[in-house]
Amino acid sequence: MASIRLDFPAVTLRLTDQQKEKMYKVNFPGEQLIETDVERRQAAEAARKARIFNTRSRVMGLDLHALNKQTQDKKRREEMERERDKAFDKLRLEHDEALLQRDLEEREVRAALHADLTQYWSIHQRVEDSRDADLKCGLRGAFRIDVPEAELGPSSMRVFEGEDIGEGQRKREQLKKTEQDLLEQKVDRERRCMEDKHREALAAKELLHQDHSWRQQHAAEEEGKKAARVALDLYNQALATERNERLKEQRRRDESENLAEMTSNMMTERWDAAVKQLEEGRRPVVTDGWKGMSPEQLRDIHRERQVQCIDRQRRRVFEKNRDAAWNSHILKDSREAQEEEQRMAELRRAKRLQSDQFNMQLAQEQQAHQQYLNNQLYTNKPSRAYFSQFNTTSR
Repeated sequence: MASIRLDFPAVTLRLTDQQKEKMYKVNFPGEQLIETDVERRQAAEAARKARIFNTRSRVMGLDLHALNKQTQDKKRREEMERERDKAFDKLRLEHDEALLQRDLEEREVRAALHADLTQYWSIHQRVEDSRDADLKCGLRGAFRIDVPEAELGPSSMRVFEGEDIGEGQRKREQLKKTEQDLLEQKVDRERRCMEDKHREALAAKELLHQDHSWRQQHAAEEEGKKAARVALDLYNQALATERNERLKEQRRRDESENLAEMTSNMMTERWDAAVKQLEEGRRPVVTDGWKGMSPEQLRDIHRERQVQCIDRQRRRVFEKNRDAAWNSHILKDSREAQEEEQRMAELRRAKRLQSDQFNMQLAQEQQAHQQYLNNQLYTNKPSRAYFSQFNTTSR
């Protein structure tokens, strides 16, 4: 393979002319290119170190000169790669043309050799000139022997009288044996087909039984889930009823206690007696004997009690609304869960139906293929002429 030399523009680096020539001289295979690339990178790294570690020329910020130089180096490298790819493409095309030309020449040489060999066969290796020409060509082209037949020895004989006397009986026995073997093969094939059909029927019944049992189990699970949901709903309703009854009982107890407190002697005790005693100057007011209040104080107490009653009633309404919202939220969640269960059940049922249809289609295709094999492909029975073509010669 001829080497290709690619000349590229020189890279602006501090290298000698010999190094530049060694770097940009392209020879194939690509080991020299790899060495050149390594040397170029090493030189660039050395120049970069000298530029960076120079304390006098180093400045903070962007080095526009270095960036522009990197951009130019990148463009130059890309141009070099494009030139190299073009050179490789040209070399590949030349190799392809050379291979095609060599292939054409080999075909021409092979055709010439085959023609010469055919001509040699037709001239020097004819069938008529062979030793078996009398058997193959009906004595056409056989060697003629001028010696009288009486003088020929046993080695010159080809066919002996009385040879292979039981040929007809042997052929008949062979035909009977072949027919018997074919009949046994047919019976065996039919038996295997029946066994396969029986096995497929058993497998189909097993699948149907499994599907039926799965459906029954799924139905039982659905009934159990439904009963559990109904029981949970009833339990929640019972809890809500019990809570309401407990709240009602608590309200009745509070009302009765409030009424008893309002109608007690302590609350209805008059206060004017203590005031009268105080005015008469008999004795000072005793705190444990005076529990009455003035009308203004009683009005304040009644007003405060009304405010408390209104607040208590408001809290009861708020708790009732909160309980109702919570119960509705629980019922909504249970209803959504039930709908989700129903939707998942429908999806599973649809997938199961799709799988059943696919399996049924596969079974039909297999049955059709088996019928094609039994009724169309394996219908060519061998005839008597097929068996009579064997053992017709002594060779």
